[in-house]
Order: sequence, then C-alpha cells, then structure tokens
Amino acid sequence: MYDDLKGKTAIVTGSSKGIGRAVAERFGSEGMNVVVNYHGDEDGATEAAEKIRQAGGKAIVIQADVSKKEDVQKLLKAAVDEYGSMDVMVNNSGFSKPAPLHEMDEEDWRSVIDVNLTGTFLGGQAALRYMLENDIQGSIINMSSVHQQIPKPSDSHYAASKGGIKLLTETMALEYADKGIRVNAIAPGTIATDRNDDTKPENETKQMKKIPMQTFGKPEEIAAAAAWLASREASYVTGTTLFVDGGMTLYPSQLEL
Repeated sequence: MYDDLKGKTAIVTGSSKGIGRAVAERFGSEGMNVVVNYHGDEDGATEAAEKIRQAGGKAIVIQADVSKKEDVQKLLKAAVDEYGSMDVMVNNSGFSKPAPLHEMDEEDWRSVIDVNLTGTFLGGQAALRYMLENDIQGSIINMSSVHQQIPKPSDSHYAASKGGIKLLTETMALEYADKGIRVNAIAPGTIATDRNDDTKPENETKQMKKIPMQTFGKPEEIAAAAAWLASREASYVTGTTLFVDGGMTLYPSQLEL
C-alpha cells in the first residue's frame, strides 16, 4: 500500500477488462478516485467501479474512444468535474487484429495504430496540458508490451505501435522532467487474460517455451507495477520501461545452446 496515493485521482483507459481493470481496481484499493473507461463493455466497467468502491476508493464510469481527441477530453473533464483534479494518467487501451503483413488490410493497420499509439499520444497530451496548467507533478503511465523489443510476426501493426510507445514515453519524459512530471511505460509479457490467445490450453506449451519463469503473468502483477510507478516510491523514476514479463526479453532460446 502507498499512503501518498490515497485521495489522488487517476484515469485508466480501457479499464473494463484485463490489465486495465486490474490497474483500476488496484488504484481503488489504494484509496484513489478512479475514472473507469470503456469502449464497448459497459457491464465490465460497471463491475470494476463497484469493486473499487468496495475496496475503499471512488469511481465513475465513462465511455470514450481514446483515438478521438474529444473523447479523451471528456475523460479529463469527468475526472476534474467529479474529483477536482487529475494526478495519474494510465494510457492502457490497446488491441490487435493479427494478419500477415502482405494480407493486412489498411483499415486494420490504421485502427490498431489509432488506438494503441495515437490514443497514448492524445491521453498523454491531455494529461500534460492539465498538469502544466495546474502545477501538478503527476505521473503518466503508458502500457506497452514486450513487443516494443521483440518482433511479432502477423502483428506488425501491434509491434509498431508498441515500439512507438517506447520512444514516445522516453521523449515525453525527457521533455517534461524539469516540471516534475514523470512518464514511464510498463511492458507486460504473456498475461493470463480472457482475451489472450497465447494462454489458451492449445497454445500453452508453445508459449511457455518463451518464458524462463515457466508461468503466465497475472493482471494483478501489472497493476502492482502501475501502483508503484504512480507512487512517491518511484519519485526518481522517469523515462523507463518496466518489463514485467517473467524473463521473456532475456532470449530464453539461449538456454537450449
């Protein structure tokens, strides 16, 4: 638990399910005010908000498409109107639509980039403007992936978006460090969520060969990293990507040599 987070306000995009929901619920257990964002899963967002309240936090539920500037502004306005401030921005929304590059539809390329990378840009920009205008030394956390470092065949748009998030995070951090605004990224490995095909039984054996720790991560483990990065415990940490991946980025194939 991080006492300094109590009463702070966070926006968590894409928090109706999976990693985003776990982050939102962890923030609630820290006594934070949380804007729970969803695109299509209102029921999941409502459930997450109720768990946040049960844990001692406060929550509101807002529908928004993070690839649209006006929707991102709606999230920020909701946070400020309801709680009077905004201290932490977690740009978590993301998805993929796998296809070999030579068969990939241009519309699918654009939609993945628009949500994953442009959504992170819009969320970060809105947070920066608010923090600068109100002299808030806040925290921005961008959800990346091990695939900012590891190529991902049949997911070139996803890998490109996460590689972009890496340098966007580092550039934002460098540009605003002197304002006391910290910007970091989290790069999850294979996390056991309902939507992750890699963790389904038919794919488990193949995927486990890529993970030195021989286990899938839990959304709650990503949430723990987010809580730390948002807290004063990480007050001297900016511009870094925290890999939470069970060792996936350690080239586990080297163990077979």
